[in-house]
Amino acid sequence: MKYYVAFDIGGTYVKHAILSELGEILRKDSYTTPVAEYDLFMNKLVETVKDYQKANEVSGIAISLPGFINAKTGYSELAGAITALNGKNLKISLMDELKLPIAIENDANCVALAEKFLGNATECQDFICMTIGTGIGGGIFINGKILHGHRFRAGEFGMMHMKAVDDPYTNMHFTSSTLALINFYKKYKNMTPEELIEGDAVFEEAKNDIGIKNVVDMWLKYLSYSIFNLVCTLDPEKILIGGGVSNKDGLIRMIEEKINEIPGWKDFKIPIECCYFRNDAGLVGALYHFLQEQN
Repeated sequence: MKYYVAFDIGGTYVKHAILSELGEILRKDSYTTPVAEYDLFMNKLVETVKDYQKANEVSGIAISLPGFINAKTGYSELAGAITALNGKNLKISLMDELKLPIAIENDANCVALAEKFLGNATECQDFICMTIGTGIGGGIFINGKILHGHRFRAGEFGMMHMKAVDDPYTNMHFTSSTLALINFYKKYKNMTPEELIEGDAVFEEAKNDIGIKNVVDMWLKYLSYSIFNLVCTLDPEKILIGGGVSNKDGLIRMIEEKINEIPGWKDFKIPIECCYFRNDAGLVGALYHFLQEQN
């Protein structure tokens, strides 16, 4: 049995684990992401790998990373909030330091890869993953492979414009993310941007307040339009919803109710499901990408 260290690198935390080649997580932990200091960022990665090497022979390193990532070379043109990695090649740096094979992939693509490996898309050749969080991300599988695009920008669903005539700069991040739902709620309640509210609280309040229910309905409408447009464009077998909000009981039912109101949906209708993997998606997907790279 071979073992691999996987990293799921986010703007707040770096999650890491050692996994078997079958995708079993043996041990995992996390630490705060050093977003601005490259040397500190590198040192923490190397230190973590060496710690895992004390108990297991490590055969390679698999990394999930936000931003525009060249999955072939490892070069990060932009790495989201992790400014230390902008214009850097983490793959080459780690290979020089650790003398191990390294594979790096975009974080939203890793969510889709996890679903293909061991999740709710193992039998699919064509499917879409949409991750709903602070922003909107996505991974596209076409003919059994991740669609990277010419410049490794495919799946940036959040940049799709939703009000092209009335407000040409309003994209899906601003209409369909969990943050968008919270911002709609705050505007309705005349709250300040600094006041804290969780998405779950909005859903709960909507059960007893018609005004908040209308806020949630508007958010669901935007989300449904987005899903409809993607399905019409790519004709996948199914679409999987991930991100923190996907844990909400009844979310898929609410999306289905709203999307069924679109007249054309009957001609394009496909299953809409939640992703199987939650917090471990980046780790498992990064491993699957590594294994594919080695074959």
